[in-house]
Amino acid sequence: MNVALVEDELLAVTYLKNLLEKQDIVPIETLTILRSKKQAIEFLKDNPVDLIFMDIHLGDGKSFEIFEQIELFAPIIFITAYDEYAIKVFKLFTIDYILKPFEESQLELALHKFVSIRNSFDASSTLQSMVTLEKGESTTINRFLVMNGHKFRSIEEDEVAYFFASGKHLFLTTKDYKTYIYDDTIKDIIHKLNPRNFFKINRKFIVHINSITEIIKHTSQKIEVKLEPIPEINSPIFVSKTQISEWKNWLNSSL
Repeated sequence: MNVALVEDELLAVTYLKNLLEKQDIVPIETLTILRSKKQAIEFLKDNPVDLIFMDIHLGDGKSFEIFEQIELFAPIIFITAYDEYAIKVFKLFTIDYILKPFEESQLELALHKFVSIRNSFDASSTLQSMVTLEKGESTTINRFLVMNGHKFRSIEEDEVAYFFASGKHLFLTTKDYKTYIYDDTIKDIIHKLNPRNFFKINRKFIVHINSITEIIKHTSQKIEVKLEPIPEINSPIFVSKTQISEWKNWLNSSL
């Protein structure tokens, strides 16, 4: 089994590495140490692993930001000294949460839990929650200020068809076929939107429920979405594989 440890504290790395090497609950073939968010992104985007141990607070940011850059399908066990996250994580994630400082017995319990659920683990239902965990209590906005020539225009939530990212800009398209540059980023705006009406289907599109005109299932992991107005891109729009399960739940709750 290939395991990755995302942790920036040397003492914590050494302690956990020693415990993992002596335990006999799961066989470990390789153990890769990743000391920063940047290292984690660079390694995990090209190297699939079976299990990830991950600190929440890293020297160059929070580990939740990793999921905005790459898609991960491996189960994750969070290890951190910040118990403010504990209740939220237990509710949202399917593996475990270990609070520093921890004992060997706590690690063993987490590994036993991993063994018991790894065959049925489905990452797609949790990844969106990982990205939004920290900002889950952000204030929802329902009016959006844009520039219309030399004038400002305030767009109501129900007028929005979708947001889409292109290059360094975020664009807002309305139901009356008008598109404006919106002063925000796709990774930040999703936390400010009404989750009942909006969903981030992939890295480029956040769609309003009423903008979806057709859903085409190519395979179980390849679902195409048709939008109105039709976006000005020359390729189909697909739901990210990691989002499909959560997206289906969103459709069920929104309709």
